[in-house]
Amino acid sequence: MTDIDTTLAQFQLSQFRASIDNMDAILIHTLAERFKLTKDVGKLKALHKLPPADKDREAQQIERLRALAQQSGLDPAFAEKFLNFIVAEVIRHHEHIRGLEAD
Repeated sequence: MTDIDTTLAQFQLSQFRASIDNMDAILIHTLAERFKLTKDVGKLKALHKLPPADKDREAQQIERLRALAQQSGLDPAFAEKFLNFIVAEVIRHHEHIRGLEAD
């Protein structure tokens, strides 16, 4: 490989990394917005004494996101793991909110 090839490769690598950094920022901002909404859901559930978890809704979401992942060329199993991670955190938040409402 020549110095020009190496320089071009380094430039392309920096371009890819800048795009990845932008996508990471979008993911974080999107997750923050999602959690703002689920916080409101948690408050509503606590107010009406609804359970923090909704297994039927979770199953529907998993099915929907697996299909979206498949359509997007993303591993559906990864999408399911990612959603399960998010849902576990949402439920933890809902349980916390419920505890605050009980005080």
